[in-house]
Formats: sequence, C-alpha cells, structure tokens
Amino acid sequence: MKTCRILVRAKKGVPKLQAPGQHLSTSARAASSLSLSLSLSSLSSSTTTTTTTTCASSRTRPRQHALSSNSIVLSAHSSRRNYASAPESTEPLNKTPLYDLHVAHGAKMVPFGGFHMPVQYAGQSVGQEHHFTRTHASLFDVGHMVQHRFEGPGATAFLQRITPAGLESLPPNQSTLSALLWPGTGGIVDDTIITKLGENRFYVVTNAACRDKDLDYLHEQLTLWAQDAEPSVQHTVLENQGLVALQGPLAEEILAEILADPAEANLPGLYFGQCRYVAVEVDGGREVSDVLVSRGGYTGEDGFEISIPPADTVAVTEALLRAAHPGRLRLAGLGARDSLRLEAGMCLYGHDLDDSTTPVEGALGWIVGRDRRAETSVEKGAFHGADVVLAQLKPKSKGGSGVGRRRVGFAVEKGAPAREGSDVVDADGNKIGVVTSGCPSPTLDNRNIAMGYVRDGLHKAGTEVEVLVRGRRRKATVAKMPFVESKYKKAPA
Repeated sequence: MKTCRILVRAKKGVPKLQAPGQHLSTSARAASSLSLSLSLSSLSSSTTTTTTTTCASSRTRPRQHALSSNSIVLSAHSSRRNYASAPESTEPLNKTPLYDLHVAHGAKMVPFGGFHMPVQYAGQSVGQEHHFTRTHASLFDVGHMVQHRFEGPGATAFLQRITPAGLESLPPNQSTLSALLWPGTGGIVDDTIITKLGENRFYVVTNAACRDKDLDYLHEQLTLWAQDAEPSVQHTVLENQGLVALQGPLAEEILAEILADPAEANLPGLYFGQCRYVAVEVDGGREVSDVLVSRGGYTGEDGFEISIPPADTVAVTEALLRAAHPGRLRLAGLGARDSLRLEAGMCLYGHDLDDSTTPVEGALGWIVGRDRRAETSVEKGAFHGADVVLAQLKPKSKGGSGVGRRRVGFAVEKGAPAREGSDVVDADGNKIGVVTSGCPSPTLDNRNIAMGYVRDGLHKAGTEVEVLVRGRRRKATVAKMPFVESKYKKAPA
C-alpha cells in the first residue's frame, strides 16, 4: 500500500467557516439522505482510493481491519461549494460502484446528492417497492454517502468537540446517531452515524449532498485542533467504498446465506446499533473479508447497513440477490426509501434539518450524551454550541431558554398531500409553522402524513392545526412519530 501523509500544521490566515446566522446564509433545501442511514463519494468505480487528512503526528498504528485496499493521503480538497443548500451543479454526476447493475435491472436513474441514483426499478411502482420492504426485504444502494474513518490518540476527544455524542462511554462496535454542530450557534452542519470500532477508532457516515460543506468543516476543525497542539487525529475519507442497506423482516436470514461462517458472525446476537466485521462468499465460493455489517437502517424495519471493499461491492451485492431470488429480495430505489423513512419519522437533511436548526429544535435532544450535559466550555471538553443547546434542553419554566419551534409529525385529512413548504396555520389563519416533508403513507392505506415545525407550545400530539395545500386550508393534527411502529431488533433489557 502506497501512502503519503501531509500534516496539517498551524498557520496564519486559515479561513474560518462561519455558521449560517453568523455570516453564511443557507436555505438547505436539496435532497440528501442519512440513514443512521449512514453517506460516499465521487471517483470512478474502477478506482480504489481513500483521501486522508492527518493532524499533528504522522505515526499510525496498524489497523485490525482495512476498509479499503489503497490509501492516497491528501491534505486539501476542492474549495468548490455545492451543498444541499446550493444551486444545482452543472458538473457531471458521479456514479456509485453499482451504477451498471442498476441500469441492467431497469432502474430509472435520477440526480441525487451529486450522483446518478435509482429512484425505482422496471416492473415495480414506488408503492410496490415500499410494501415489499415491509413484508419481505429490499436492497438499497447508499454508496453515494460519505464514509470516513477517524483514528489516533485524539480521535475521541476531537469527535466529542464537533458532536454532542458521548463517545467515551460508547461501547466498542456500537453506533449512535449524532450531528456535526456549528460553533457558537449549535446549528446542525450535517447529521451522521458514528460507530466506535475500538479505542480512538471510529467509522463515520455523512450525507452525500453535504460532502463539500462537511469536508470544509472537518478540514477547518482538524486544523484548529492541530494549532492547539491536541493529540493527533488521522481522518480518512473512504473513497469508492461500497455501502448497501439490506432492509426488511427477511434481512437476517438472507444475509446469513452468504456468510462464510454463520456461527462466527452470529447475526442473531447482533442487535440494533451494533456492528461486526464478517466474511462473505461470492462468485462460487470466493471469500470476501473486511465487510462491516451494522444492524440498523433508514426504513424502520430490521436490517443491516453493509460497508464493502470497493473491488467487491458488485460481487457482494450480486451474491445477496442470487441467494434470495426475487421472491424474497428485490432492489429498491430512492422513492420507496423516502416514504419508508417518513413513516419511520426519520429526518432528511436539507429538508427536515439544516444549518439553522439545533438538535433540540429538531426533536433530537436525545443525541446529546448524558455525560455531555454539564460542561459548556469547549476548552474544557464541551461540544460546539453547548451553551446554546444545553440551555434549550431546559424549558423557560425551569430556568432554561427552551426553543421557539419544534419538529413534529402531522396527520392530514384526505386529499392532496401536504408537501414541503406548505404553511401550517392556526384557526385564525396565522402562520405557526411549516411542512418539511410529506406524502401519502403506503402502509397506512395512503393516509396523508407529514413532518415539519410548529411554534413551541403547539407541539403536543392531538393539537389541531391547518395546512395550506394548493392555497386551500386543510385540517391536520399534530401526531406522534414514528407513524408506523419500528421493528428494530433491540438487545434484551
């Protein structure tokens, strides 16, 4: 493996990113998914690379598992900005390693997060793909998302500065939903899944449409970290690493059928939020190792996010499809993924969350670790925006600042669905909120569901409101989420 390391050193004139609301203005309204659903990048599927930024020390210790076969280490990346909040790019779209497979299966390809992505497949409607996921299993390509690795003696402390996660207490091989936060405001730069692989070793997934913004943010934060002479952190972007989501009630038995050693992998003992490296058999018995399997997903169903070495992404995906046959497993696209995640009450960055939204406003106060709720000084170990976010966790009646708006679900009466941007109003027609996502729910007999924000105090389930749909006022009720009960396989209490 040929590896070059360029150290990030303290220097004057390093441009400092500003949180929107300070200097940058952002509307954040383009498509980008996460999934707990975890977010990849832009090189051709025939090329295997990783991009790494190393802070402070250039010494690294051997890894137990390699998440990619080659490593090209760079200290800089393009300064071009093309965020979820930015206008459509005129540059050519990227392809995931599974692009040719999608086309061969009759996928309708659309632009999404800077990539050609399948929205649905020939012979199936979006609704049929949605229902098949709930009753059998579906395979989603999420290889457009950005996969990272952070390691080194300062990795835990660094990630605890830029996110509110309690990573010191997180057990190894366990994942947590979190968010990159802006200094000063506590606004959400991007939502993310953080997996602790071991002491000061983390696997992190972020959204494709936020790629440039996130990398600019991480580059700046790592530079400042090095300037403060903090313990070293090595950041690697796993370019072209495959990522697929196997979702549905049959997911466990299907994945078990391609495992090289099912007993060793022990999928029945792998619970929601946990991960494990496994080996799988492809191409008539050829073994692929270093496949990272994480139990979870973006649909509300039981399932797995599977991170695959670049050279083997197509082979592993084809092995899953062959093992299960179309009666049990089918490919599914972005259309079904969006309706599934909305039924599950999950956010889509750039729509339901943005730079101006804090975790508390976004109904994500629970991502603030229990051991992160006292300190507000970054110099003493607090996360960015802690003074704002921690004050918001307490309502004004209890001495905190509370919030002025909250993310909620809506059940909307029959008729045209309330889509993103629809105003929420009170009985007198006064605007009290806005819809950020909405669609008819395939699982709930196409009843209209939506997600959005309302003024604090009107966020309790059962509160009656109205939404403006095509200029007409329609009755709606604030509803609890998820709209459809989640079926995660959780560890016994």
